[in-house]
Amino acid sequence: MARKYINLNPVTSFEQFKDVYKQISDLDLNFYKEAQMKRRIHNFMLNNGFHDNYTDFLDNLNVNETLFDSFFKHLTINVTQFFRDTGHWDSFINKIVPDLMKSRKTLKLWSAGCSSGQEPYTLAMIFAEHFPDVNYTILATDIDNKVLVQAKAGVYTSRDFATPQPNLVEKYMTQKSGDTYEVKDILRRSISFRSHNLLIDDFPTNMDFIACRNVVIYFTEEAKSDLYRKFVQALSPEGVLFTGSTEHIFGAAEIGLKSKTPFFYYRAAPV
Repeated sequence: MARKYINLNPVTSFEQFKDVYKQISDLDLNFYKEAQMKRRIHNFMLNNGFHDNYTDFLDNLNVNETLFDSFFKHLTINVTQFFRDTGHWDSFINKIVPDLMKSRKTLKLWSAGCSSGQEPYTLAMIFAEHFPDVNYTILATDIDNKVLVQAKAGVYTSRDFATPQPNLVEKYMTQKSGDTYEVKDILRRSISFRSHNLLIDDFPTNMDFIACRNVVIYFTEEAKSDLYRKFVQALSPEGVLFTGSTEHIFGAAEIGLKSKTPFFYYRAAPV
């Protein structure tokens, strides 16, 4: 996430706004659905007293780090919880991991768009609880460096759980004070956090499992299609892609994916 000061000329159109914002953030808004993104931006501007003055808003983004970070987080939609969509994690435990382990001795997992870390720690918690003898590594990436700092700190409250998990909290987290808990080293040691822009950065390879959920909902269809193709290339043979509950992949077979169970797709053949 770049942030470099520039001298701004008057910015009067949304196209100009996108160009200038890319210069100061490295986030290319052309990959996002324009109507939804324009609405999100204007709502943020209005709520922060800028109305429709792009020039004034961008000028303030340049010099106000708090505003810059708040706006970036608003655009990239960092919302997540432990065990979000509980039924899907049941499928992961009962079907996905056992099937993967039939032909593998180790697993490489990637939480793409991990936000503040609840998803990769959920993965680590599942392996510690259900698959203690499986060797695995988890790569956790996000475009927002601020949320990666939160993820590495690993400090949460009970509100960060989609459903109460008192036994797992007690077993894998240390109570710091009141309703604040910190993940234990048994979860941390398997996870590597890294900054990564899904739209422009190179992808890792030979991943056995990729979770990318509720990340692409505002992307254009073209950007989605390109992203899913890159995920296929990043998967090992018969590796699995886990998508969000509103993110069906239409034309999955055309890019080498087949449905395994709802929201889980496996790489069926080289593409």
